[in-house]
Amino acid sequence: MSAGLKPRPTNDDVPLLRVALTGGIATGKSYCLDRFARLGAKTIDADALARDAVAVGSPGLVAVVQRFGRGVLHPRGDLDRTALGRLVFDNPAARRDLEAIVHPVVYGAISNWLETLRAEAPEDGPKIVAIADIPLLFETGRHQAFDVIVVAACPPDRQLERLTARGLTREDAERRIAAQLHIDKKIQRADYVIDTSGSFPETDAQVDRVWAALSELDARRP
Repeated sequence: MSAGLKPRPTNDDVPLLRVALTGGIATGKSYCLDRFARLGAKTIDADALARDAVAVGSPGLVAVVQRFGRGVLHPRGDLDRTALGRLVFDNPAARRDLEAIVHPVVYGAISNWLETLRAEAPEDGPKIVAIADIPLLFETGRHQAFDVIVVAACPPDRQLERLTARGLTREDAERRIAAQLHIDKKIQRADYVIDTSGSFPETDAQVDRVWAALSELDARRP
C-alpha cells in the first residue's frame, strides 16, 4: 500500500477543503492526524468527540445508562468503556443502539466545526485544509460529506498486534476488527492511502507527501 493520488474534483468557490481521515482500529489514524496538524492542517478527532458525548453529566451518558444499565459505569460515575465494549462488540443490535446515541452528537460537532472554519476563511486567501479523523466514516455513510478521503491502513495482523499490545485479548481484538468494514474495502474507496505498517519515519514521509498534494489542491482558485 502506498500514498495514491486520485483526488476528486473540489468546489473551488468555497475556501475550505474538507478532508476525512479514516481507516481501521489501530491503523495509525491518530498518529497521522497529529502529523497533519503539525504540518498546518486544522484537525478534529471523532473519537475525542465521542468521549465528550458520554462524559459525566452529559445527556449521552444518561441515554447510555438508560439503554445498557448502571453496570457500564465505574463506581465514581464515569463510563466504564471496557464493560460497555464487551456488550456492544458481542451484539450488533446493541452496537447500533450505542451509535444512535453517540453519532448524532459527533457529526453535529464536526458539521459545526466545518461551518465555523468556512465562515472564518478569507475569500481572497488560500483554502483552509480541514481534516476530520472519523474511524467509521464509510460504515456511517458520511463519506459524501467530504471532498477528499485519506485512509490510514495496515494489514489486519498488524492491527491485531497493536491491539493486544494495548492490553486487549486476542479474541476481543479480533471482534473489534471484525466489527468494522474490512480495511481493503476502505483502501478501494480512498483518494489517498497512507501505509502505517512500517517505521514512523516511513509513515511521516507518506503523510508529508499527502499533505503536499492536499496543499496543491488547496491552492486551486476559480
